[in-house]
Amino acid sequence: MDKSTAVDNGPFSKDAIMGPAYLATHKLLPIVGIGASAGGLEALEHFFSHMPDNMGVAFVVIQHLDPSQKGMMPELLQRITAMTVLEAQNRMKIKPDCIYINPPNKELSILHGTLYSLDPAAPRGLRLPIDTFFCSLAEDRRDQSIGILLSGMGSDGTMGLRAIKKKSGLVMVQDPTEAKFDSMPRSVINANLADIIGTAAELATHISNYFQRSSKDILASSGQILEDSSLSNLEKIIVLLRVRTGNDFSLYKKSMLYRRIERRMGLHQLEHISTYIHYLRENPQEQDLLFKELLIGVSSFFRTPAIWSTLMTEVIPELLTNYPGGKIIRAWVPACSTGEEAYTLAMTFIEAIEQAKPEARYSLQIFATDLDADAIAHARQGIYSAHSVADVSPERLARYFSVENNGYRVKNEICEMIIFAQHNIINDPPFTRLDIISCRNLLIYFSVELQEKLLPLFHYVLNPHGLLLLGSAESTGNCGYLFTPLAAKARIYRRIDNPLPKPEVDFPNKHFTAVPAVRPTADHASLQQLMDQLLLTHYVPAAVLVNADGDILYFSGHTSKYLEPSTGKANLNIYAMARDGLRQAMTGSIRLALQSNKAVRLDGLQITGESGKVHTVNVIVQAIDQVQALHGKVIIVFTDIATARTRKRLAQLSQPEALQQAQLEIQTLRDEIFFLREEIKASHKERQAAIQEMLISKEEMQSVNEEMLTVNAELQAKLDTLQWANNDMQNLLNSTEIATVFLNNKLHLRRFTDHTTQIFRLLPQDEGRPLSDITTDLDYPLLQQDAIEVLRTLIVSDKQIQTHDSRWFDVRIMPYRTMDNVIDGVVITFVDISLAKNLELALNEHAIVAITDRKGLITYANDKFCAISKYSRAELIGQDHRIINSGYHPKEFMLNLWHTIAHGHIWKGEIRNRAKDGSLYWVDTTIVPFLNARGKPYQYVAIRTVITKHKKEAGFIRQENSGADNISNSGIYL
Repeated sequence: MDKSTAVDNGPFSKDAIMGPAYLATHKLLPIVGIGASAGGLEALEHFFSHMPDNMGVAFVVIQHLDPSQKGMMPELLQRITAMTVLEAQNRMKIKPDCIYINPPNKELSILHGTLYSLDPAAPRGLRLPIDTFFCSLAEDRRDQSIGILLSGMGSDGTMGLRAIKKKSGLVMVQDPTEAKFDSMPRSVINANLADIIGTAAELATHISNYFQRSSKDILASSGQILEDSSLSNLEKIIVLLRVRTGNDFSLYKKSMLYRRIERRMGLHQLEHISTYIHYLRENPQEQDLLFKELLIGVSSFFRTPAIWSTLMTEVIPELLTNYPGGKIIRAWVPACSTGEEAYTLAMTFIEAIEQAKPEARYSLQIFATDLDADAIAHARQGIYSAHSVADVSPERLARYFSVENNGYRVKNEICEMIIFAQHNIINDPPFTRLDIISCRNLLIYFSVELQEKLLPLFHYVLNPHGLLLLGSAESTGNCGYLFTPLAAKARIYRRIDNPLPKPEVDFPNKHFTAVPAVRPTADHASLQQLMDQLLLTHYVPAAVLVNADGDILYFSGHTSKYLEPSTGKANLNIYAMARDGLRQAMTGSIRLALQSNKAVRLDGLQITGESGKVHTVNVIVQAIDQVQALHGKVIIVFTDIATARTRKRLAQLSQPEALQQAQLEIQTLRDEIFFLREEIKASHKERQAAIQEMLISKEEMQSVNEEMLTVNAELQAKLDTLQWANNDMQNLLNSTEIATVFLNNKLHLRRFTDHTTQIFRLLPQDEGRPLSDITTDLDYPLLQQDAIEVLRTLIVSDKQIQTHDSRWFDVRIMPYRTMDNVIDGVVITFVDISLAKNLELALNEHAIVAITDRKGLITYANDKFCAISKYSRAELIGQDHRIINSGYHPKEFMLNLWHTIAHGHIWKGEIRNRAKDGSLYWVDTTIVPFLNARGKPYQYVAIRTVITKHKKEAGFIRQENSGADNISNSGIYL
């Protein structure tokens, strides 16, 4: 692994928005971010329908919404979950068991558990709201952040989930085979960011299981891992990864390895490391995921600004003073991750030159390397989100970046200074003749043995006065004799040119083996070993051991005068590393030495050195047969020739004119090739620019299309809801068996119920016709006029109307009010009262009927009652029942009557009443109480029959009125 997992921006950051103190003292509310676009409504419904509603978790849903349309997502989701669904507002505090939906034309961010609503910076069609929120969530919740990406088009969400992944958060993706639109989920899967892939319902189950594991269980699981994990178990995992990826993790700190392994075990809910090893063997894909997990790196622009300020104002100007004639400054940024630090170094160098204003010309060549091919590809593109460039000042942003595709692209001025290459710092050869090495926050993840191997290597590849930048938690340790600190707090060191003791440099190679845990010290080395080492270092000619293809297997002595690393991707081959003058002469010499089994001598070669100085070298190429282990290998020995001897040899040598002509033609061809390359490069840039413009247009159209699809899905869901509501209303109206007609302001038919056809001759195609055109059975010629009057006065009309076939209807006309309280027509209801009306007519014809309310006030009296009492109906209505009291009956009689009906019972008996003219009459009376829902009487109906004649015949009526003193003032009787 060659990855910079930065302490500054890692889970224990000191300069992040939310520091460790906050994380330690606050129990964070679990927050799950969900991104969805086209086809996302269906996925969200499946997800939340399988999600428990009392887990204490909050969800924030981000969708691509039409900025001009009101969002309907809260009410649509509220139908399928008991959790509270809200549209997010600015400064809204997130609460558990709630779902928050992003509002249209706004972008959401989160800080300390509070949502902030921001106006989108990008124009419509270029917005990436899911990326914006996921990046914010990653910073706010760090390793506790959880991101889920569902159906959608495009790639919005991938960059945000990458930020969550960098913070060691959890990434879940809907299975592309289930997603209606699989572009967004597939983009995350192709980027190897997904921890869990499943259907929307399965993702809900995973989330539920994830949070049901209490913190106590997690801590217990961690302890069990460390307790049961023997070295052999860890080595098994390292071996599996080395076989799968070719990378050796044996020299990394065990605590870091355990932490990353523990996280993968937690995702799969495995309790023991032995079980995880078995799972790794059966699932090669899990090996790839674990490898990527170990490669998680964090980088940012101008991380720890004080360091870059010191570098710009003090360190770089001092470095330039060592080269008054100008120079190409060579820098190496190992573990560059996605390139932010390399670009930062380039910007800092430009500004340092502008401040120093030297007379000589200086330029910078940066080699930025990393083991992660995806990170290198991202770095080469030089495109970063707005969140990634948050630490770049507006001045630098305007100068070094151009706005592109809802992000920022590094300008060519900076890109041309940097060469990105995939490189393993442990196994691959280093870059040499360097002036600056920026290796920040990488060594802290290496064991002490590996650190003590790399620091001497850094010393070797640095030029005199070369600089080494380390992370804030790193130092030179036991190799302090190789470097002197320039700025201790900034961790900037300068190479010591002649250190004592002389460092022993262990060059990396593809067959690198781990350094043993215990190595012999200098005190135990023999005198012969020390002398051999001294002779090899200072007096024996430099040499290299190569195979038949020219790949260098071993270096002996100082070979930098003859070999140099090639630009671009690291290549440890003699033909690629040979300097000018040696490369041409070496062609075919290795093959000739192996075929002839004799030494091939190349004398008097003119080689151009580091500073452009030409020196003469004799080269011997010899195949090795004496040692069986080195059979098929070739040793190449370099010997410098004295200057005087060189001049003498040159004077004796004559060069044919043909050779001079060939060299001239070769140079001409080289020039032509160079110009062709430049033309191809320019053409490629133009083509790339055209492709980028097409991609931007495609993204804009795709984003608008996603908004339309989202709106269509919401509208379809709304239509379904309205259809159900319409069905419910239709069934309700039909179940009441009340004929109802809805008319607009012009009194044209808008809608009618099925029972209306029993009164009007209506057909479904009559909707829209004037009601006056429809034939009706009602004897109601003023219906149209009454409807117009209701529209004008807004006063309800209620009449009892008879049909031509002797049916009776209660016709009620009232205004039609919309939800916005706007009058938009009338509603006419026709209640069939034929039975009640016929009963009323029958009663009016044969019985004496009166009705009182619960207080005894008369509310109804039929014609028979008016005739017998000698009162008109107008005189009776509203009067107390005692208006017809004769005073004949004793008090006990009246109390018994009152007690009976007041308790809801029917009373029957004979009563003597007094008419208006003072005459007395006897009636056989039945009083029926009508009860409300609580069982209490609310009105009384008295039905009587005159029995005065019967009483006279029986001799019960006396002419005198002797019972006048028994008048009762209580009870109800009629």
